[in-house]
Amino acid sequence: MALAAEGLLVVDADSHLTEMHDLWVKRAPAAYKDRVPHVEVVDGEPTWVIDGLAAGRAGGGGVIDLQGEKHPFQESMIEWDIERVHRAAWDPQERLKLMDESGIEVQVLYPNSLGIGGQNLQPVEDNALRQAIVEIYNDARFELQEQSGGRLLPMPIMPAWSVDACVREAERVATMGSRGVNMTSDPQDLGAPDLASRDWDPFWEACAHLQLPVHFHIGSSLTAMNFFGNYFWPSQHEYVKPALGGSMLFINNARIVANTIVSGMFDRHPDLKIVSVESGIGWIPFILEAVDYELFENAPDQMRELQRKPSEYFADHWYATFWFEKAWGDLQDLVDKVGEDNILFETDFPHPTCLFPKPLELVGDTLATLRESSRRKILSENAVKLYRI
Repeated sequence: MALAAEGLLVVDADSHLTEMHDLWVKRAPAAYKDRVPHVEVVDGEPTWVIDGLAAGRAGGGGVIDLQGEKHPFQESMIEWDIERVHRAAWDPQERLKLMDESGIEVQVLYPNSLGIGGQNLQPVEDNALRQAIVEIYNDARFELQEQSGGRLLPMPIMPAWSVDACVREAERVATMGSRGVNMTSDPQDLGAPDLASRDWDPFWEACAHLQLPVHFHIGSSLTAMNFFGNYFWPSQHEYVKPALGGSMLFINNARIVANTIVSGMFDRHPDLKIVSVESGIGWIPFILEAVDYELFENAPDQMRELQRKPSEYFADHWYATFWFEKAWGDLQDLVDKVGEDNILFETDFPHPTCLFPKPLELVGDTLATLRESSRRKILSENAVKLYRI
Protein backbone atom coordinates (compact mmCIF):
# COMPACT_ATOMS: atom_id res chain seq x y z
CA MET A 1 0.00 0.00 0.00
CA ALA A 2 1.48 3.36 -1.05
CA LEU A 3 0.64 5.60 1.90
CA ALA A 4 2.71 8.47 0.51
CA ALA A 5 0.48 8.49 -2.55
CA GLU A 6 -2.41 9.55 -0.35
CA GLY A 7 -0.79 12.95 0.05
CA LEU A 8 -0.45 12.71 3.83
CA LEU A 9 1.87 14.85 5.90
CA VAL A 10 3.00 11.95 8.09
CA VAL A 11 3.92 12.78 11.70
CA ASP A 12 6.02 10.41 13.81
CA ALA A 13 4.94 11.11 17.39
CA ASP A 14 7.78 9.25 19.11
CA SER A 15 11.47 9.15 18.27
CA HIS A 16 14.72 9.78 20.14
CA LEU A 17 17.83 11.81 19.41
CA THR A 18 20.97 10.79 21.27
CA GLU A 19 22.63 13.72 23.01
CA MET A 20 26.10 14.75 21.87
CA HIS A 21 28.71 14.56 24.61
CA ASP A 22 29.35 18.32 24.60
CA LEU A 23 25.70 19.43 24.57
CA TRP A 24 25.84 20.88 28.10
CA VAL A 25 29.51 21.74 28.49
CA LYS A 26 29.65 24.10 25.52
CA ARG A 27 26.58 26.01 26.72
CA ALA A 28 27.07 26.05 30.50
CA PRO A 29 28.16 29.11 32.49
CA ALA A 30 31.75 28.87 33.67
CA ALA A 31 30.72 28.02 37.23
CA TYR A 32 28.81 24.95 36.03
CA LYS A 33 31.05 23.56 33.28
CA ASP A 34 32.53 20.84 35.49
CA ARG A 35 29.16 20.01 37.04
CA VAL A 36 26.76 19.73 34.10
CA PRO A 37 26.42 16.41 32.25
CA HIS A 38 29.62 15.48 30.47
CA VAL A 39 31.36 12.26 29.49
CA GLU A 40 34.27 10.70 31.36
CA VAL A 41 35.83 7.25 31.11
CA VAL A 42 34.85 5.33 34.26
CA ASP A 43 36.09 1.75 34.65
CA GLY A 44 36.97 1.76 30.97
CA GLU A 45 33.49 2.84 29.82
CA PRO A 46 32.31 6.24 28.50
CA THR A 47 30.01 7.45 31.27
CA TRP A 48 27.76 10.46 31.78
CA VAL A 49 28.84 12.31 34.91
CA ILE A 50 26.70 14.96 36.62
CA ASP A 51 28.10 16.95 39.53
CA GLY A 52 30.66 14.23 40.18
CA LEU A 53 28.09 11.42 40.09
CA ALA A 54 28.06 8.67 37.47
CA ALA A 55 24.71 8.83 35.66
CA GLY A 56 24.80 5.95 33.20
CA ARG A 57 26.73 4.77 30.20
CA ALA A 58 27.22 7.27 27.36
CA GLY A 59 26.25 4.91 24.56
CA GLY A 60 24.79 5.27 21.11
CA GLY A 61 21.18 5.15 22.22
CA GLY A 62 20.06 3.01 19.30
CA VAL A 63 19.79 -0.49 17.83
CA ILE A 64 20.64 0.36 14.19
CA ASP A 65 24.29 0.16 13.17
CA LEU A 66 26.22 2.23 10.63
CA GLN A 67 25.31 -0.21 7.85
CA GLY A 68 21.61 0.06 8.63
CA GLU A 69 21.32 -3.35 10.31
CA LYS A 70 19.11 -3.81 13.35
CA HIS A 71 20.50 -5.58 16.45
CA PRO A 72 19.08 -6.90 19.74
CA PHE A 73 18.93 -4.56 22.73
CA GLN A 74 21.50 -6.48 24.74
CA GLU A 75 24.32 -5.98 22.24
CA SER A 76 23.44 -2.50 20.95
CA MET A 77 21.85 -0.31 23.61
CA ILE A 78 24.03 -1.92 26.27
CA GLU A 79 27.39 -2.18 24.48
CA TRP A 80 27.68 0.33 21.62
CA ASP A 81 29.50 3.64 21.76
CA ILE A 82 28.06 6.52 19.78
CA GLU A 83 30.52 5.84 16.94
CA ARG A 84 28.83 2.48 16.19
CA VAL A 85 25.23 3.62 15.97
CA HIS A 86 23.48 4.88 12.81
CA ARG A 87 24.36 8.55 12.32
CA ALA A 88 20.67 9.48 12.21
CA ALA A 89 20.48 8.45 15.87
CA TRP A 90 22.43 11.59 16.85
CA ASP A 91 23.04 13.75 13.76
CA PRO A 92 20.07 16.07 12.98
CA GLN A 93 20.97 16.41 9.32
CA GLU A 94 21.18 12.66 8.86
CA ARG A 95 17.88 12.35 10.74
CA LEU A 96 16.17 14.69 8.28
CA LYS A 97 17.59 12.68 5.37
CA LEU A 98 16.26 9.47 6.88
CA MET A 99 12.87 11.09 7.41
CA ASP A 100 12.79 12.08 3.75
CA GLU A 101 13.66 8.53 2.71
CA SER A 102 10.97 7.18 5.05
CA GLY A 103 8.16 9.49 3.95
CA ILE A 104 7.97 11.23 7.36
CA GLU A 105 7.56 15.00 7.43
CA VAL A 106 7.71 15.73 11.18
CA GLN A 107 9.13 13.87 14.18
CA VAL A 108 8.57 14.42 17.88
CA LEU A 109 11.80 13.91 19.83
CA TYR A 110 12.51 12.59 23.34
CA PRO A 111 15.78 12.51 25.33
CA ASN A 112 18.04 9.65 26.33
CA SER A 113 20.81 10.61 28.73
CA LEU A 114 18.78 12.43 31.41
CA GLY A 115 16.20 9.68 31.47
CA ILE A 116 13.24 9.88 29.14
CA GLY A 117 11.32 11.94 31.70
CA GLY A 118 14.37 13.69 33.18
CA GLN A 119 14.40 11.30 36.14
CA ASN A 120 18.18 10.78 36.10
CA LEU A 121 18.57 14.19 37.76
CA GLN A 122 17.25 12.69 41.01
CA PRO A 123 20.69 12.24 42.67
CA VAL A 124 21.63 15.89 42.05
CA GLU A 125 20.92 17.86 45.24
CA ASP A 126 21.56 21.40 43.96
CA ASN A 127 18.27 22.63 42.48
CA ALA A 128 19.97 25.58 40.78
CA LEU A 129 22.25 23.14 38.96
CA ARG A 130 19.28 20.91 38.10
CA GLN A 131 17.44 23.91 36.68
CA ALA A 132 20.44 24.97 34.61
CA ILE A 133 20.77 21.45 33.17
CA VAL A 134 17.10 21.39 32.18
CA GLU A 135 17.20 24.86 30.63
CA ILE A 136 20.37 24.13 28.66
CA TYR A 137 18.83 20.95 27.26
CA ASN A 138 15.58 22.67 26.34
CA ASP A 139 17.34 25.66 24.78
CA ALA A 140 19.58 23.38 22.70
CA ARG A 141 16.64 21.35 21.47
CA PHE A 142 14.68 24.45 20.46
CA GLU A 143 17.65 25.62 18.44
CA LEU A 144 17.30 22.30 16.67
CA GLN A 145 13.57 22.84 16.15
CA GLU A 146 14.25 26.18 14.49
CA GLN A 147 17.13 24.86 12.40
CA SER A 148 14.94 22.03 11.10
CA GLY A 149 12.20 24.41 10.04
CA GLY A 150 9.85 22.81 12.54
CA ARG A 151 10.29 19.29 11.20
CA LEU A 152 11.89 18.17 14.48
CA LEU A 153 9.72 18.90 17.53
CA PRO A 154 11.58 18.15 20.79
CA MET A 155 9.50 17.74 23.93
CA PRO A 156 11.14 19.84 26.67
CA ILE A 157 11.97 18.25 30.01
CA MET A 158 10.19 19.70 33.05
CA PRO A 159 11.93 20.43 36.40
CA ALA A 160 9.62 17.98 38.13
CA TRP A 161 11.08 18.45 41.62
CA SER A 162 9.04 21.68 41.91
CA VAL A 163 5.51 22.60 40.81
CA ASP A 164 6.42 26.28 40.61
CA ALA A 165 9.53 25.54 38.56
CA CYS A 166 7.43 23.45 36.16
CA VAL A 167 4.97 26.30 35.70
CA ARG A 168 7.79 28.74 34.98
CA GLU A 169 9.50 26.38 32.55
CA ALA A 170 6.24 25.62 30.74
CA GLU A 171 5.66 29.34 30.30
CA ARG A 172 9.25 29.85 29.15
CA VAL A 173 9.27 27.07 26.57
CA ALA A 174 5.87 28.16 25.27
CA THR A 175 7.37 31.52 24.31
CA MET A 176 10.06 29.61 22.40
CA GLY A 177 7.53 27.71 20.31
CA SER A 178 7.16 24.45 22.21
CA ARG A 179 4.33 22.17 21.06
CA GLY A 180 4.11 20.28 24.35
CA VAL A 181 6.02 19.26 27.47
CA ASN A 182 7.66 16.01 28.59
CA MET A 183 6.79 15.06 32.17
CA THR A 184 7.91 12.29 34.48
CA SER A 185 5.10 10.05 35.70
CA ASP A 186 6.44 10.05 39.27
CA PRO A 187 7.67 13.46 40.45
CA GLN A 188 7.58 12.10 44.01
CA ASP A 189 10.82 10.31 43.05
CA LEU A 190 12.38 13.77 42.75
CA GLY A 191 10.91 15.19 45.95
CA ALA A 192 7.67 16.78 44.68
CA PRO A 193 4.06 15.72 45.38
CA ASP A 194 2.67 12.91 43.24
CA LEU A 195 0.54 13.95 40.29
CA ALA A 196 -2.81 13.20 41.97
CA SER A 197 -2.14 16.05 44.41
CA ARG A 198 -3.99 19.29 43.79
CA ASP A 199 -0.64 21.00 44.29
CA TRP A 200 -0.12 20.33 40.60
CA ASP A 201 -3.22 22.27 39.51
CA PRO A 202 -1.23 25.42 38.56
CA PHE A 203 0.90 23.32 36.21
CA TRP A 204 -2.08 21.60 34.58
CA GLU A 205 -3.78 24.96 34.18
CA ALA A 206 -0.68 26.51 32.62
CA CYS A 207 -0.33 23.65 30.14
CA ALA A 208 -4.02 23.81 29.22
CA HIS A 209 -3.92 27.58 28.77
CA LEU A 210 -0.70 27.50 26.74
CA GLN A 211 -1.93 24.60 24.54
CA LEU A 212 0.93 22.39 25.68
CA PRO A 213 -0.10 18.72 25.73
CA VAL A 214 1.62 16.87 28.56
CA HIS A 215 3.54 13.78 27.41
CA PHE A 216 4.18 10.67 29.47
CA HIS A 217 6.64 8.41 27.69
CA ILE A 218 7.02 4.85 28.95
CA GLY A 219 9.95 4.46 31.34
CA SER A 220 9.79 8.14 32.31
CA SER A 221 10.50 7.74 36.02
CA LEU A 222 12.68 5.88 38.48
CA THR A 223 9.57 4.09 39.70
CA ALA A 224 8.74 2.90 36.17
CA MET A 225 12.28 1.72 35.48
CA ASN A 226 12.39 -0.14 38.80
CA PHE A 227 9.31 -2.00 37.58
CA PHE A 228 11.17 -2.71 34.32
CA GLY A 229 13.83 -4.54 36.28
CA ASN A 230 11.30 -6.71 38.09
CA TYR A 231 8.92 -7.80 35.33
CA PHE A 232 11.05 -10.76 34.28
CA TRP A 233 12.09 -13.72 36.40
CA PRO A 234 15.82 -13.65 37.21
CA SER A 235 16.61 -16.93 35.45
CA GLN A 236 15.32 -15.72 32.08
CA HIS A 237 17.91 -15.40 29.28
CA GLU A 238 19.65 -12.04 29.24
CA TYR A 239 18.26 -11.31 25.75
CA VAL A 240 14.73 -12.23 26.89
CA LYS A 241 14.75 -9.88 29.89
CA PRO A 242 14.53 -6.61 27.90
CA ALA A 243 11.87 -8.16 25.67
CA LEU A 244 9.69 -8.89 28.71
CA GLY A 245 10.55 -5.59 30.38
CA GLY A 246 9.71 -3.62 27.26
CA SER A 247 6.42 -5.45 26.76
CA MET A 248 5.29 -4.67 30.29
CA LEU A 249 6.45 -1.04 30.13
CA PHE A 250 3.86 -0.47 27.41
CA ILE A 251 1.10 -1.54 29.75
CA ASN A 252 2.65 0.34 32.67
CA ASN A 253 1.27 3.55 31.16
CA ALA A 254 -2.19 2.25 32.07
CA ARG A 255 -1.44 3.35 35.64
CA ILE A 256 -0.98 6.94 34.42
CA VAL A 257 -4.21 6.91 32.43
CA ALA A 258 -6.15 5.47 35.35
CA ASN A 259 -4.63 7.74 37.98
CA THR A 260 -5.23 10.94 36.02
CA ILE A 261 -8.84 10.03 35.29
CA VAL A 262 -9.87 9.21 38.86
CA SER A 263 -7.95 12.17 40.34
CA GLY A 264 -10.60 14.60 39.10
CA MET A 265 -8.01 16.73 37.31
CA PHE A 266 -9.97 16.76 34.06
CA ASP A 267 -13.05 18.20 35.78
CA ARG A 268 -10.85 21.05 37.03
CA HIS A 269 -8.94 21.45 33.74
CA PRO A 270 -11.33 20.65 30.90
CA ASP A 271 -8.91 21.78 28.17
CA LEU A 272 -5.93 19.70 29.30
CA LYS A 273 -4.51 17.22 26.76
CA ILE A 274 -2.21 14.30 27.64
CA VAL A 275 -0.30 11.83 25.46
CA SER A 276 0.71 8.27 26.36
CA VAL A 277 3.91 7.77 24.36
CA GLU A 278 5.29 4.45 23.11
CA SER A 279 2.57 2.53 24.91
CA GLY A 280 0.47 1.06 22.12
CA ILE A 281 -3.32 1.11 22.24
CA GLY A 282 -4.57 -2.47 22.70
CA TRP A 283 -4.85 -2.27 26.49
CA ILE A 284 -6.86 0.96 26.53
CA PRO A 285 -10.44 -0.36 26.11
CA PHE A 286 -9.92 -2.90 28.87
CA ILE A 287 -8.36 -0.50 31.37
CA LEU A 288 -11.14 2.04 30.85
CA GLU A 289 -13.77 -0.64 31.40
CA ALA A 290 -11.88 -1.95 34.42
CA VAL A 291 -11.62 1.48 36.06
CA ASP A 292 -15.37 2.03 35.59
CA TYR A 293 -16.08 -1.29 37.28
CA GLU A 294 -13.48 -1.08 40.04
CA LEU A 295 -14.27 2.49 41.06
CA PHE A 296 -17.98 1.71 41.27
CA GLU A 297 -17.27 -1.43 43.30
CA ASN A 298 -14.67 -0.01 45.67
CA ALA A 299 -15.08 3.78 45.78
CA PRO A 300 -18.68 4.66 44.92
CA ASP A 301 -18.65 7.94 46.84
CA GLN A 302 -15.49 9.07 45.05
CA MET A 303 -16.97 7.98 41.73
CA ARG A 304 -20.00 10.19 42.34
CA GLU A 305 -17.67 13.15 42.84
CA LEU A 306 -16.59 12.88 39.20
CA GLN A 307 -18.68 14.66 36.60
CA ARG A 308 -18.55 11.66 34.23
CA LYS A 309 -17.87 7.94 34.20
CA PRO A 310 -14.10 7.39 34.29
CA SER A 311 -14.04 5.86 30.81
CA GLU A 312 -15.71 8.93 29.31
CA TYR A 313 -12.75 11.20 30.03
CA PHE A 314 -10.35 9.48 27.64
CA ALA A 315 -11.87 10.79 24.42
CA ASP A 316 -11.56 14.45 25.42
CA HIS A 317 -8.19 14.36 27.15
CA TRP A 318 -5.94 11.46 26.13
CA TYR A 319 -3.95 10.41 23.06
CA ALA A 320 -1.90 7.24 22.65
CA THR A 321 0.69 6.18 20.10
CA PHE A 322 0.47 3.21 17.74
CA TRP A 323 3.08 1.44 15.64
CA PHE A 324 3.27 -2.39 15.38
CA GLU A 325 -0.11 -3.67 16.58
CA LYS A 326 -2.39 -5.69 14.34
CA ALA A 327 -5.15 -6.23 16.96
CA TRP A 328 -5.53 -9.90 16.00
CA GLY A 329 -6.79 -9.01 12.55
CA ASP A 330 -9.42 -6.40 13.46
CA LEU A 331 -7.53 -3.18 13.89
CA GLN A 332 -10.52 -1.07 12.90
CA ASP A 333 -12.55 -2.45 15.78
CA LEU A 334 -9.76 -1.56 18.21
CA VAL A 335 -9.38 1.92 16.70
CA ASP A 336 -13.11 2.51 17.06
CA LYS A 337 -13.02 1.46 20.70
CA VAL A 338 -10.06 3.71 21.50
CA GLY A 339 -11.26 6.52 19.21
CA GLU A 340 -9.84 7.38 15.83
CA ASP A 341 -9.35 10.97 17.04
CA ASN A 342 -7.15 9.82 19.93
CA ILE A 343 -4.40 7.83 18.20
CA LEU A 344 -1.03 9.03 16.89
CA PHE A 345 1.52 7.18 14.74
CA GLU A 346 5.07 6.52 15.90
CA THR A 347 8.26 4.77 14.76
CA ASP A 348 10.37 4.89 17.98
CA PHE A 349 13.57 5.31 15.91
CA PRO A 350 16.29 4.38 16.84
CA HIS A 351 15.22 2.45 19.96
CA PRO A 352 14.29 -1.23 20.31
CA THR A 353 10.94 -2.09 18.65
CA CYS A 354 11.41 0.78 16.18
CA LEU A 355 9.93 0.56 12.70
CA PHE A 356 13.01 0.45 10.46
CA PRO A 357 14.07 0.77 7.71
CA LYS A 358 10.83 1.60 5.88
CA PRO A 359 8.21 2.33 8.54
CA LEU A 360 5.30 3.15 6.26
CA GLU A 361 5.86 0.00 4.25
CA LEU A 362 6.06 -2.06 7.43
CA VAL A 363 2.63 -0.88 8.59
CA GLY A 364 1.12 -0.40 5.14
CA ASP A 365 -0.82 -3.65 4.92
CA THR A 366 -2.09 -3.27 8.48
CA LEU A 367 -3.25 0.32 7.99
CA ALA A 368 -4.85 -0.63 4.68
CA THR A 369 -7.51 -2.47 6.69
CA LEU A 370 -8.68 0.81 8.23
CA ARG A 371 -11.24 3.28 6.95
CA GLU A 372 -9.62 6.15 5.12
CA SER A 373 -10.70 8.58 7.84
CA SER A 374 -9.01 6.49 10.55
CA ARG A 375 -5.84 6.08 8.51
CA ARG A 376 -5.54 9.78 7.76
CA LYS A 377 -6.15 10.80 11.36
CA ILE A 378 -3.66 8.34 12.83
CA LEU A 379 -0.85 9.06 10.39
CA SER A 380 -1.36 12.79 10.11
CA GLU A 381 -4.42 14.77 11.03
CA ASN A 382 -4.55 14.11 14.78
CA ALA A 383 -0.91 15.12 15.24
CA VAL A 384 -1.19 18.11 12.91
CA LYS A 385 -4.01 19.44 15.07
CA LEU A 386 -2.45 18.55 18.44
CA TYR A 387 0.97 20.01 17.61
CA ARG A 388 -0.31 22.97 15.60
CA ILE A 389 1.75 21.97 12.58
